[in-house]
Amino acid sequence: MCRWSSSRAFPNTRAGGRCGTWDSARRTFSARRAALSCRLAVVDVPNVQYVRNGDVALAYQVFGDGPVDLVYAPQWINNLEIAWSNRLYAQFLSRLASFARVVFVDRRGMGLSDRFSASDVPPLETLVEDLRVVIDASELERPVLFGGSDAGCICALFAAIHPDRTSSLILYGPEARGTASHDYPWAWTTEEWDEYLARMDAGWGTDEYATKILEWIMPSARGDREQQRWWRTMQRLSATPSSMIAIERIWAELDIRSVLPTIQAPTLVLHRTGDQVEDVEAGRDFARRIPGAQFVELAGADWPGWAGDQRALFSVIDSFLSGIREAEAELERVLATVLFTDIVSSTEKAAALGDRAWQEIVQQHHAIIRAMLGRYRGVEQDVAGDGFFATFDGPARGVKCAQAIVDAVRPLEIEVRAGVHTGEVGMAGDKASGIAVNATARLVALAEPSEILVSQTSKDLVAGSGLRFQDRGTHELKGIEGSWHLYAVASSSRSEPESF
Repeated sequence: MCRWSSSRAFPNTRAGGRCGTWDSARRTFSARRAALSCRLAVVDVPNVQYVRNGDVALAYQVFGDGPVDLVYAPQWINNLEIAWSNRLYAQFLSRLASFARVVFVDRRGMGLSDRFSASDVPPLETLVEDLRVVIDASELERPVLFGGSDAGCICALFAAIHPDRTSSLILYGPEARGTASHDYPWAWTTEEWDEYLARMDAGWGTDEYATKILEWIMPSARGDREQQRWWRTMQRLSATPSSMIAIERIWAELDIRSVLPTIQAPTLVLHRTGDQVEDVEAGRDFARRIPGAQFVELAGADWPGWAGDQRALFSVIDSFLSGIREAEAELERVLATVLFTDIVSSTEKAAALGDRAWQEIVQQHHAIIRAMLGRYRGVEQDVAGDGFFATFDGPARGVKCAQAIVDAVRPLEIEVRAGVHTGEVGMAGDKASGIAVNATARLVALAEPSEILVSQTSKDLVAGSGLRFQDRGTHELKGIEGSWHLYAVASSSRSEPESF
């Protein structure tokens, strides 16, 4: 929402004088058009796509190929095409694309999406549903939602309604209530809203209105003719005066304070301390109502999220998202038993038998191991040459599977060695990784032919399983900290003393 009151009236400035002659006006217009063409030419504007929610067409762009899925819902007014013609806005969008796959939206009633009339104002829940439709069309599962001011409220409501579809929230300059009350003094009064909407109705899209509103919401651009012209064009091509007033009335009547405590997604709330449109106290209040939300104050007075010091803004965002990724990686860690197997002296046997005969043995070896993994509910993770890497949800199953493999491959006149360790592994999709995996890979290399080495952890966890072990002492595993106490799984054919 974008408002002002009589106490913060527009600065008394002029939009600029007229050219004295037709020739000078024509030359000025041609120069400006050429300059605009040059600016547009250097920006590769992403393709605009459409998806319908019922009969309403919603416009969006998808760009960037970073590892993060992010939906950017711009504050106040927007037009997907015009946004890219502003060098600062284009820089901001390009920065988002540097680390994310970005979905950039024009909400219903705005820009390239279908407009609505003053008598056809949608409820807030419809705007939230529109966001879900765009997210589905973009094939995003759990994106980061980044919304400014009024659009931030839409994102917050989406996160509350669809916690399973929201990875995290970034909210810039939000306000939870549109009109001031006794317990919410930071919003504008009804009288201030009326004054603001009357000025909008009279001046929307004019040079004078664009100049004055720019000096109010973006002080860093005061006197910048290029930014003044851009804001005038954005106003004209984002919404008509009547539809803009209808849109603003949605936010004047807004109050989502009761919803905020239900938000589960990790949330970052950003606010510039000198913001003249949304009081920084509104941002503080917004963050306090969301459990665990981070609130960061940024220096400056510019209201648009893409204006002002972008470096400081993205520094905070980068830190927040990095923390989220690390936290989610920790949550994806599970306790698993890791098994590695390896054919003993495979190079020598291949040379003695020849490639064709050896490949037949390797194929039979693979079939046997996969059969044993199926029997003991193991999950094949990888095959490297003649070695297998698998995981189990129980250490006894992992050790017994290794025993079955050692016995089952003997008729092929080959021997395998195996290593088993139980520890936390990271799961990227279905792929296991981490220190537990690396340790098991080092452990198998120490095993003798037909021997199964297990770690102290795995041995201790199979108590009562009937498995017996022989002490193999402590060892250093390359690249892994500490000393590892290893045990060999005892077989009935061995006469060595057993450890229990």
